[in-house]
Amino acid sequence: MIQILHNPRCAKSRQALAILNESGKSVEVVEYLKNPPSVSELQEIIAKLKIKPEELVRKKESLFIENYKGKTFTDKQWIQILAEHPVLIERPILIQGNKAVIGREEAKVRAFL
Repeated sequence: MIQILHNPRCAKSRQALAILNESGKSVEVVEYLKNPPSVSELQEIIAKLKIKPEELVRKKESLFIENYKGKTFTDKQWIQILAEHPVLIERPILIQGNKAVIGREEAKVRAFL
C-alpha cells in the first residue's frame, strides 16, 4: 500500500496520484489539509524522507513569506509550525513502508514505484 499526502487542488499532486493509480498498486489517499498530520506523524514522515524539517516547507506560500521568511527556527519548531499550518507542507508526499519521497516530478514518482 502506498500512501499519498494529497491536495486535490494541486496539479503536481493530481499528476502523482494519476501515476500511482495507473501503476495498479493499492493507494491510500490522505487529503492532508482536511486531516493534517500530527507532530509525531510529521517526525516519521521527515525521517522517511531523510530531510531536515525546513526542507518540507513550501517557501512560495504566502503564509510562509508573511510570517516565517528570513527567520530561524529549530527542527522541533518547524515541525510544530507544519503541524499547525499544513498548507505549508510540500506536496505530494508518497509513503510506503520506511521510505518516502516528495513527488513533485514525474520521474521521482516513477522511480519510487
